[in-house]
Amino acid sequence: MVITVDTLSKHYKTYKKEPGFMGSLKSLVFRKYETVKAVDKISFSIEEGELIGFIGPNGAGKTTTLKCLSGLLYPTSGKVEVLGFTPFDRKPQYLKQIALVMGQKNQLWWDLPAEETFLLNKEIYEIPDEQYKNTVGQLVELLDVKEKLGVQVRKLSLGERMKMELIAALIHTPKVLFLDEPTIGLDVVMQKQLRDFVKNYNELQRSTILLTSHYMEDVRQLAKRVIVIDHGTILYDGKLDNLVKKFASHKLLSVVLDEMVPKEKLEEVGVVVSYEYPKVVIKVKRKDSNDAASLLLKKFPVDDLNIEEPDIEDVIRDVFSTKNG
Repeated sequence: MVITVDTLSKHYKTYKKEPGFMGSLKSLVFRKYETVKAVDKISFSIEEGELIGFIGPNGAGKTTTLKCLSGLLYPTSGKVEVLGFTPFDRKPQYLKQIALVMGQKNQLWWDLPAEETFLLNKEIYEIPDEQYKNTVGQLVELLDVKEKLGVQVRKLSLGERMKMELIAALIHTPKVLFLDEPTIGLDVVMQKQLRDFVKNYNELQRSTILLTSHYMEDVRQLAKRVIVIDHGTILYDGKLDNLVKKFASHKLLSVVLDEMVPKEKLEEVGVVVSYEYPKVVIKVKRKDSNDAASLLLKKFPVDDLNIEEPDIEDVIRDVFSTKNG
């Protein structure tokens, strides 16, 4: 295994102050603290070459986990091993084999062209001239940014900066790549370009990638396996295709009618999610979907009918709302 996480926990003690002047005075004598469990006894393992989607709502523990895996944070308890190293030892041999890219942070020098940062990273990672030339050339071609290498970073668009951030992080050809919201704030076109790059890079380099994203399209297009985390605990670890089957309690009947039917009549079958004649979408319990479809065909003027799974976004939203409710 490239990554092994065994009952990893990361807890923080946070100070709580009452509002106002009196609250400030009280805090001088007595302070209230509470323990926040950012990550709470999670375990998983990842094999070489896997591209895993790591998903969950804000505050679920995704970024904290990535920081523990990259060695930026010391865990409260548990064991973490990446490429045979303990991350928080921060050994040079380890740091030369990983990269952490955070969509809301940057490592590029704002007033200099991105290629200046590339050269700096070349020296930091002690990359031979020929290897550096070949790697940068390949990355620049994949991301199509040759014309932007000499432009000041602050004059680049957000998407162009994100591409340069990826190049800076991949110059040393890391074996493990942690991507934290790499497409955040980008338009749909740039999101697709970055997704295509990540997919191609994973296939070319056989790198192991752990990806977090709030955009389910990123996960859907890139990851076959997902880890779902909420409030510091893992809710699901398995194939993306099986996620819907595990958590969705319902299916959708997508119907095209031959004649207008009152909505009240259709609600005898299930919950009418949308009705724009001639198209109707009805939500029914998963176990009743076949019977409901048969009832529709027998009782109503149906021209076409499909039984569909709900969107992954809706399923995950239901999972989190149920757990938090």
